[in-house]
Formats: sequence, C-alpha cells, structure tokens
Amino acid sequence: MEYRKLGKTNQQVSVLGFGASPLGNVFDVVEEQAGIDAVHYAIDHGVNFFDVAPFYGITLAETRLGKALLGKRKDIFLATKCGRYDVRAFDFSTKRILASIDESLQRLQTDYVDLFQLHDIEFVTKEQLLNEAIPAIEKIKASGKARFIGISGLPVRYLATIAKEVALDTVLSWAHYNLLQDEINNELVPLSKEKNFGLMNAAPLLQRILSDAKVPEWHNAPKEMIAVQPALLKICQKYGVRLSDVAMRYAMDHPDIATTIVGMNSLSNIEQNLSAIDFKIPAGILEEMEIVIAPIKNLMWFEGQPENNIPRT
Repeated sequence: MEYRKLGKTNQQVSVLGFGASPLGNVFDVVEEQAGIDAVHYAIDHGVNFFDVAPFYGITLAETRLGKALLGKRKDIFLATKCGRYDVRAFDFSTKRILASIDESLQRLQTDYVDLFQLHDIEFVTKEQLLNEAIPAIEKIKASGKARFIGISGLPVRYLATIAKEVALDTVLSWAHYNLLQDEINNELVPLSKEKNFGLMNAAPLLQRILSDAKVPEWHNAPKEMIAVQPALLKICQKYGVRLSDVAMRYAMDHPDIATTIVGMNSLSNIEQNLSAIDFKIPAGILEEMEIVIAPIKNLMWFEGQPENNIPRT
C-alpha cells in the first residue's frame, strides 16, 4: 500500500480509501457480516482511510462500520459527515450539527472521529454555511470530538470558493477526477497546495459508469455519460484488462490527491480494488479511450442550490 500526507493534518493515509456507503445497501443489499469481513480485510491489507456518513443507508453504514471497527479503531483514520441525512433531508443548523456528532460517535462506537465534514455543501445557502455550519464544526474540533474538519460536495468550483474563505483541514471532491473528468485541476488542486489542506477524491468509478457493473437507475449523470460505458468496456476487452482497474489506477496516479475513495462492501470488491494498487495501465489504452471520451469530457450533472453551481468560464 502507498500512503500520502493529508495536507496540514500531517496524517499518512492510504491512496486507496474505503468508501463505506455500500455498507448501507446504497448499491446492493449486503449481509452485515460480509461488510464487516470486507472492512477487516481492507485493514489487514493496508487500507487505513475510512469514509462514512449518516446519510449512507440512513445511518446503517455508520452502524455497521462501528461494529466492524471494534478493536481496530486505533489502526485507522475515520471520517464521517453531517448536514445531509436523506435524499432530500438537509440540516446545517448549529443545533443539528452539534447533535449529529454525538449520534455518529454512538453509532461508530468511538469517542472521536479523525475527520468531521460538512456533507454536500451545495445544498445549503452560503450564508448558513459560513455563519452556522462552519463555526459549529470548528466548535466540535475544539471539543476534541473531531481532530480535523472539512467540507465535501459535487460542484468543484464551489468547493474552491468556500475553501478560499475559511480555514479547512480537508476538502473532499467527488466525481471530478476520473477518466471522464479533470476539473479538479483547475482551481482546487492549486488551492490545496497554497492553503495546505488535504485533497481527497471520491467516486473514481463515477458510481459504476467506469466499471463493468450495471449503472444504478438512480444515477443522475446525463445519458451521454452513461452511454460511453460499452465503448470503454470494448477497448478494455481488447487489452485484456478491467475498466475498473484502469479507472482506479488512473485516479490514484494523481500526485496531489491524498486518497481516492471508492465504495466497498464485500471481499470480492475490496480484493478487486486492492489489485489496482499494483496494476499497470497498458501502453496505448488511454489514447484510445480519449477518442471515445472527448465528446463528453467534463460533461457533468448539477445538484444543490442553483447559485452554488458556478458556471465554467
């Protein structure tokens, strides 16, 4: 396993991060013990970064991860979130955030998390974010219930806007660095170097578009993005490799991203994701993929409040 420093936290985190949302049956129904076994296998093979949230499985993922981490808490860097609690349930008020950390700690069966993040900040007004939510997580950090604080979200330019205005330990961007997207490089990567916050990338498989698995019906991506999957799979078949391996290794190769977080819930997919650590992308395959990808490169869907989705310039 390779490890990188997570910005000013000075913590060394595995380049492969365990995204625990699938423990909450977000993609498929998984037996609890299978999920616990996957967590243990990941830790035994060097994965030390675990990311979860109350939203995932509506607290189920946190509960299962807490059970899996019994006796292993000291071996890992544990991140959870607040502010989003269901598909359309958001509450970034001071009162709710202060209660949320205690609820998460109880489910995770620990007395602190390493990282506490505001979840999907595009769904809250900038005014409430800056005046209530940020001060609330700063208070939680001061209390010792969280060692570090950060933000997460989809609109990469809005993440950069907020990170310019407040002092953060980390920023988690999802869906903006992978085979189809590279907008993380425009503002967020340079800003992470300037302000020394840890930069994390989630969804390197774009919620299964960049894999051989069926894309879930709830996926918000434009149909043109989803439609590229068969062509990419055909190219990978020609080279005798898995699309997910190419996508994972491509994402993890970004030198300025501390950890690449991918959802896992079984021994089979943790084994597959771990295999990407030693995977070598075949010469020529990316050039062939680029031809297919070019018409939809950086095409993206939008979520949250319209004013927080800053147009590309």
